[in-house]
This record gives sequence, structure tokens and C-alpha cells, in this order.
Amino acid sequence: MISEFVEQLSRRKKQAIAVLADCIALPVALWTAIALRLGEWAPDVAQFWQAFVVASLVCIPAFGWLGLYRQVVRYMGNNAMWAVIKGATICALVVAAVAYMVPLAGFPRSVPIIFWLLTLFYVAGTRFALRTYIQWLNQRLHVREPVIIYGAGRKGVELARLLLQRGAYEPVAFLDDDESLQRRVIDGIYVDLPSSLEQLLKDTNARQVFVAVDSTSSTGRRKIIDYLEPFGVRVRLIPDLGELTSGRESLANIRDVEIEDLLGRDSVDPLPHLLEGSVKGRSVMVTGAGGSIGSELCRQIVRQHPTLLVLLEQSEYGLFEVQRELQAICTDEALDVPIVAVLGTVTNGALMRRSLAAHAVETLYHAAAYKHVGLVEDNVIEGLRNNTFGTLHAAEAAMDAKVKDFILISTDKAVRTSSVMGASKRLAEMILQALPSHDTCFSMVRFGNVLGSSGSVVPLFLEQIEQGGPVTVTHPEVTRYFMTIPEAAQLVMQAASMASGGDVFLLDMGQPLKIVDLATRMVRLKGYTVKDDAHPNGDISIEFTGLKRGEKLHEELLVGEDVTGTEHSKIMRAEEHFVPWSELRGALNTLEVACENYDYDAIKTFIEGLIEGSDLESQLGDLSPKASIVQLHPRD
Repeated sequence: MISEFVEQLSRRKKQAIAVLADCIALPVALWTAIALRLGEWAPDVAQFWQAFVVASLVCIPAFGWLGLYRQVVRYMGNNAMWAVIKGATICALVVAAVAYMVPLAGFPRSVPIIFWLLTLFYVAGTRFALRTYIQWLNQRLHVREPVIIYGAGRKGVELARLLLQRGAYEPVAFLDDDESLQRRVIDGIYVDLPSSLEQLLKDTNARQVFVAVDSTSSTGRRKIIDYLEPFGVRVRLIPDLGELTSGRESLANIRDVEIEDLLGRDSVDPLPHLLEGSVKGRSVMVTGAGGSIGSELCRQIVRQHPTLLVLLEQSEYGLFEVQRELQAICTDEALDVPIVAVLGTVTNGALMRRSLAAHAVETLYHAAAYKHVGLVEDNVIEGLRNNTFGTLHAAEAAMDAKVKDFILISTDKAVRTSSVMGASKRLAEMILQALPSHDTCFSMVRFGNVLGSSGSVVPLFLEQIEQGGPVTVTHPEVTRYFMTIPEAAQLVMQAASMASGGDVFLLDMGQPLKIVDLATRMVRLKGYTVKDDAHPNGDISIEFTGLKRGEKLHEELLVGEDVTGTEHSKIMRAEEHFVPWSELRGALNTLEVACENYDYDAIKTFIEGLIEGSDLESQLGDLSPKASIVQLHPRD
């Protein structure tokens, strides 16, 4: 077909065809103008040949200069029309000037005006007619999926026009809460009330709703998502329309609802003096720099202009990737921040002392940790060595190097823990609370799950939904706190600037989410129905697998109730009991001996006796590795 042939042509060939078409259209427009003015079917135009030559010689370069030939016909809009108007005006003025300066005897004075109008008609009209033909052909040849757009404001209307020009979707209706827009027709599409959605879905067979509201409030967006969820339609959010229309984004990047949208948390702008307080003008180290939190801390830190950023990571690949990304950020944003990559682990005390001293580190963010509950339960010794004794080695090295600020990234699982992972992090907190130090300010920041981190439940749910289910949840009543990684990193940095020594900072995680409700909503917002006893013909079932070793139904952020606010509305300071260093040091020696001897019973007894509120017995029973688990053997 002609359309397929044209589609396969190169960009330059298409531009050449457009120029050739205009070279024909412009003389025809001038000839038609003279014929209309003289009222003759075959006017004698040979005497006006100079005007015909000038029309093409001036108009074609003018159109090129104005960018008309850079326009893609199928996406032509107002910019192309303005280019034609300006080019036609220039050409008509030049033709008039030639007619009267040469002069051309008998050349009608009104011809330039008629020529101007006909140029608009021939040049712009043919292009818009071709655009309409291409759109009609696409609609005829390709079955387009009907979609409903929530939002009839500027964004919604622009999205509808974009969908009509390209893509596999056809907007069949608008929904809007604004009564002034309801029951109107915009670009041939009716604006209906949100309450009409159920009937619209039946009438149009639409299975997707694109949310294109002007409001940027996450709370407002969540209200719309909450309203749409029960209808079982796939709810999708659009990227920035400027990115779409410029071609930097495609319609394929219209995204599904993510858990961030379900949280409904409006971000609080960071306080600049707190964000930069412990970083700007300092040499900073981040341990665990290749992890989810560690790498985001590095991204945030490098933008606060430290004098040096030291990355410590035991994964070679993780270290390479974060170093490469940070160097790209520094190049793109013209940041003069040297990046030093150190391959190693915090359990290597000599390496920590050497690295801190060699780079004169003043602030240390300690994010290195084994965080997966199940893996640490199956690898108890290594979990304690890394999370607890690794923190001890890092803290002692920091004191030796006179590091000013040491900030531990902790977890809600450290509170009244039922897991070795949580216990290992609570012991790390206790070490920093008890260590006697006059030169180093120790503090810790405690928060819950972060979205998008490795091993997070959300990517697992998405994978299971894409595979058709079932979606696996541990328990019908289990709840968890969630926060985005960038928000958590910013709050950690701001908390560090408020530390006075031994502080336990708690981040405002909002309300905990019930995981089964989260799974149900994710299924529905993907356009599927939940299969259960009440809906045996549903698409995807939710299965309960039971709590794993060390898992709790509900996580907590606070051991006691003594908590006060801080300068930042989302950061609180807690006062918690800790064991004096004189007692804790001996206890840690006992734990270290138990680890060396792989004495799991002694480890469990130690944890439950030392950590307030801990209860490993109810969840874990025997800590020793099972026969099917790969575990280091005790030394002879």
C-alpha cells in the first residue's frame, strides 16, 4: 500500500517529497490566483514568469528556515500551521514587491492576497488532509483498544489528542469531578460523571482507565485510585505530557499504578540546612554503598557537595555500578566531587581503620548489613558477624580516626524482635548507644520497609500477577510499614544533622499496610479480579503460605513510649534503655565465643537475655541450621 511504502522511506526522502510537492503547489497557487482574479479558465501567465520563479525560490527556503520540513505529518499541530502562515506571508510580500518593482504590466494588485490564501490552502491543507487520511487508515487497519480518560482538563485533552494521533488506544469517554466540565463534548468525546463509570464500561467495553489529572498531589491521586479500584479496570498513570509530545517518552511508558501511589504520602520538602549539615564540605564514607539504601544515600550525598565520597562495598559488581553511576551524575551535573571505591567488608577492622584515616573521613553512614530475615535465620553466625560485630569494628575504627558523625541505618525489626536479623541490628544499636566516645557522635535511624529494595514483596507480587498467580501472602493479618527509598535517604541525612550522641531517630512511616489488602489492590488495579470462595470465576487467587521463621505479624518502631518531636515533622527522637558499655563489652565477648563455637543454644539464650522484648523461641525454635541449609561447620 502507499502508506506502507511512504512509512518505509527515510526521513530525508520524505522531506524531499514534501519539498517537491511544494514546488508544484506554489506555482499552481499563483496560477489559480491569477485565473480567479481575471475570471478566465486559461489566463496568459507567461508575461508574469518572474513572479512564478520568485514564488518558488523564496517560499521553499522560507518554509525550510521556519522548520516546516522538520515536522512529522502524522503529528502536525499548531507549530506547522504557524510556519505555513509565516512562509506564505513572506512569499506573498515578495511576489507583490517583484510585481511592482520590475514592474509586471497588467499584474492584478489583488493577486498577492489571493495567492497568500491559496498557499495556505494548498500547502497546509494537503498536509492536514494527509494527516487525517493516515489517522483514518490506522483506525481502519488496526483494532484500537477503547480507553476512558479520568480528567478532562488540559492534560486529559492533550492525552486524548495524542492517543488519536498514534498508538493502539482510542479514547471513548472522559470522566471528571469538575461539574463545569461534565456533560460537555470536547474534541468529540463526551465528559461524563465518575458515577457513570460502571455503565460506561458496559457500553464501551473499555478495560483501562488512564488517569490524567492536573493535580500533582499524591493524596488526590490516591483518592481517584481508591475510587477506580473496585471496578476491576486496569488503572494507568501517564508520564509528563511534554516528554510524550517531544518524543522523549512513548505511550508504551504509560505506567501502571505503583505502591507509591497507594501510600498517598505527600512528600515533605527537606530542610536544606539539615540535608547538608553533616555532608557539605566534609569527607564522607558510606558502607554498603552498593545496596538499595546505601546507593541512594550516595546519590543524595554527592549533590550536597562533600569534599570526598568514599564507597565501601563487599560486592565487586555493586561497587562498580554505584561508582559508575555517581561519576555520571557528577559529569552531568557539573559536580566536583572525587569518588573513591573501596572493595571490602566492615568486618575487616584493619581495612576500616586504614580507609577512614587515609581519607580523613568526617561523616560515616553505616548502611552495610544483611537484611533478609529468612537468609539470616538460616545463616545465624554470618548474620551476627556482619550486622553486629561489623558495626562494632566500624564504630571502633571511627573512634580511632576521630570521625565526627557515625550514623547507623537500622530497622523496625530491631524492636521486640523475633528474628536473629532484628536482634543483630538491635545489638548494633546498643553498641552505639553504649560506646564511650568524646570525638565521635553516634546515632541511629530506624525505619521500616523501603519500596523497590532487593527482595521486596512488591516486585514479587507484580511478577506473580504477570504470571497469572497465585499471589502468595504469609498471613491474612500481617502488616508492614513502607517508605520510598529517596524519602528514607533524605530523612536519614537530615536526622544525622540533629544528632547529639546516642540518639535513636524514628522516621514517620505513616500507617502500616495490610499485606493481603495490598495484594488484592494490586491485582484489581492491573485489571484482574481476585479468585476466592465468593468469586470462584476470578482471575488470580491469593494463597497464604504461613509466617516464615523470624517473621512477625506486625512490626514496631519503638520499644518504649518515650518519644519527642524534632525540627523536622517526619523525624522523631526516642529515649530507650541500653546496657552500659562496661557490661555490654563482656556480653559481646560471650556472644563472640558462642559464634566461634557455633553454639546456637547459647546464642539464643544470650539474645533473649540481653535484648528487651525479644522472643526467638515462639517463632524460631532451634536456631541451628537444618540439614538442607548450606552452613559453615564449627571449627575443631
